[in-house]
Amino acid sequence: MVKNLFFGTGRSILRKGAEFTLVPVAELVLGKQRILELYLNVVEWGPGVYGAESACRYYYRISARNIDREQSARLAAILPLPLKRRPDHMNHYSGLILERMRQMGW
Repeated sequence: MVKNLFFGTGRSILRKGAEFTLVPVAELVLGKQRILELYLNVVEWGPGVYGAESACRYYYRISARNIDREQSARLAAILPLPLKRRPDHMNHYSGLILERMRQMGW
């Protein structure tokens, strides 16, 4: 989140160093939960689809507050490659996510 918010998508050793020093400060000031919330609401979930609410409306035609566990796991499964993956093709990955959620008591 710090990388995307402050430095864009470019790669360099200087950017990595600056990111390395800013992440602990961001965690201290914002907390991990808030960082995750910010990330989920700005990340690109598909072509021109930014934020969790937009992703839910784009893929499922419903509000984020109304998606179920399986839908949320399928959305989480596309995040490493959101421009190449589609939630309806994420059977294996979403199954792993659902299992981890169950293990964590969610």
